Amino acid sequence: MLTYPDIDPVALHLGPLSIRWYALAYIAGLLLGWAYATYWANKNRWRPNAADFENFLTWAIFGVVLGGRLGYVLFYQPGYYFTHPLEILMVWHGGMSFHGGALGVIAAVIAFAWRNKINALALGDVVAAAAPIGLFFGRIANFINGELWGRVADPNTVPWAMVFPHGGPEPRHPSQLYQAGMEGLILFLLLYLLLRSEKLRARHGFVGGAFLVGYGCARIVGEFFREPDAFLGFIGPFTMGQILSAPMILVGIYLMVRTKKPQ
Repeated sequence: MLTYPDIDPVALHLGPLSIRWYALAYIAGLLLGWAYATYWANKNRWRPNAADFENFLTWAIFGVVLGGRLGYVLFYQPGYYFTHPLEILMVWHGGMSFHGGALGVIAAVIAFAWRNKINALALGDVVAAAAPIGLFFGRIANFINGELWGRVADPNTVPWAMVFPHGGPEPRHPSQLYQAGMEGLILFLLLYLLLRSEKLRARHGFVGGAFLVGYGCARIVGEFFREPDAFLGFIGPFTMGQILSAPMILVGIYLMVRTKKPQ
């Protein structure tokens, strides 16, 4: 059994201001994702171009934050927040949903593309390719915070199991690291290999669809090792994360199939 590396979730103390690793993860994901998206935009012969992504960054921030928060409220604890509506605004208390954030970014992509006369699928492809960067840093921040830990594991068969500070005395899977690897590193590399082909990049919607399929599969697998939220538990044999990921796979397959011919 490994010892959990008890890292202070606050990265920097600047007088009365505390900067948390979780906030830095969001900032790093957005800035590095923007740089990566700009890199691929410069390789394409069509919009969005680098200037478009510079303008889109603010839209992406609002999409991630608003979508992530509202998704958590609606998907995970609607009863609580409808009776405590002011707490919806208290994002510093935690509570963000990837699926909600994804919907927020999709809405931002569609609105930005419409306003700037860009193909929304072409914009979405590059945004999706950059998304695993933020997912990786986000899951690492979850691990540092000692939150969203895994299910109980037998250290005789899972020697890397560890006891989390707030997860009880039992050793558990470090599922945050599993998800960082699957949703972050592996998915990033798979999408990178697709992006290397200009023919696939020209099939607007293909890379975005591949992201939805890849993330959906990675999340469903990861949920088998992750402890469900205590206030929600299982929904039948599944978790909320698995239920929300299934439609992503179907939509992703549809996008990949419908782009059979370059547009």
